[in-house]
Amino acid sequence: MAFELPKLPYDYNALEPYMDAKTMEIHHDKHHAGYTKKQNATLEKNSELFEFDIVEILGDLEKIPGTIRTAVRNNGGGYYHHNIWWEQFTPGTGGEPAGSLGEAINNTFGGFADFKEAFKKAALGVFGSGWAWLVKDSSGILSIIGTQNQDSPATMGLTPLLGIDVWEHSYYLKFQNRRAEYIDNFWNIIDWDVVSKRNA
Repeated sequence: MAFELPKLPYDYNALEPYMDAKTMEIHHDKHHAGYTKKQNATLEKNSELFEFDIVEILGDLEKIPGTIRTAVRNNGGGYYHHNIWWEQFTPGTGGEPAGSLGEAINNTFGGFADFKEAFKKAALGVFGSGWAWLVKDSSGILSIIGTQNQDSPATMGLTPLLGIDVWEHSYYLKFQNRRAEYIDNFWNIIDWDVVSKRNA
């Protein structure tokens, strides 16, 4: 089965004032849709790969033919990462994580404020386009990483729990070059229940 663009789970303006409606529309309907379309086109001549989900594909890129591996990494990463992106937001959320995730963040980073500072540093430290992530390894240990372009934590054997897109298309209409301000606004719309389920 070809990969499908997931429907945006809220209106374009639902995350105002933290994310503007026009950015949301372009980001989902153009960028995410573009990654989805290009991934499907790339796999058409290797249709057996449609039998695998995107995490399986990104988790073992060596099984992808060399002639399409870069395209699969880029477009598959873009498809997967944006699926994560839209799911982790809910209007009127924010705050701090509770339960086992909150405890793990406190134990790993010394508290939520310290975690936010480290996450922001990682996001600001991505040169050019990419992402910053809260991830867990196979032992459940948390860490923060930055990745370039659409390189995926899944390729490193890591499970992404929370990600911030620092490609300019995700924030430039509203925040221009003020990436730090964009990051600060990001925390106001995180649905920690969704993020916690990824840590289950």
